[in-house]
Amino acid sequence: MPQRSPNPRSSQKRPLSVALPILGVLLFALLVWRGGLIREASGPQNDAQPQASPAIASPQALQAEPTAEPTPEPTAAPAEEPTAEPTAEPTIESTSEPSPQPSPTPAPTATVARASDLPVIAYADLPPEAHDTIALIDAGGPFPFSKDGSTFQNREGILPDKPRGYYGEYTVITPGSADRGARRIVAGEGGEMYYTDDHYASFREVMR
Repeated sequence: MPQRSPNPRSSQKRPLSVALPILGVLLFALLVWRGGLIREASGPQNDAQPQASPAIASPQALQAEPTAEPTPEPTAAPAEEPTAEPTAEPTIESTSEPSPQPSPTPAPTATVARASDLPVIAYADLPPEAHDTIALIDAGGPFPFSKDGSTFQNREGILPDKPRGYYGEYTVITPGSADRGARRIVAGEGGEMYYTDDHYASFREVMR
């Protein structure tokens, strides 16, 4: 059988059918690539706009902040401190100075209580029996002896001279003695008292 020669038209159609889709893909890729370039170019422009806004807002905020801070601090601190300190110090000093003055008051009472120039004996130095006698005199009795409270006539003249009946004598019991003994308390109507332990031979004024 005779061989058929290839059809030249069919051979020309095949490369065209293959090339068209390749060109379409290339065009699509070109469009996509250009679209990406456009987006990249537009992107930094959009990014640059929000950066400008904080730059504008920041100086306003910086101007507002320093004006608010310094105003409350200097007004509160110096106003309170100097007023409290000087007022407290002079008041304490003025009140503490006159306080020790009433201490020397009991001194003149000892001189006023003296009723004679005789030697003195402190109440604490008296024998305990004399304390009992003085307690009975202050209470008005009762006394252990009937002669207690009788008038002391001051015949020896040792005590200050007073009218008759001014002095009264009281027994100070002597332990172990069978009688009244030699100790006495002589009391005057003015409250003064004298102690004798030798039966009126000598006297000492009692200081209470």
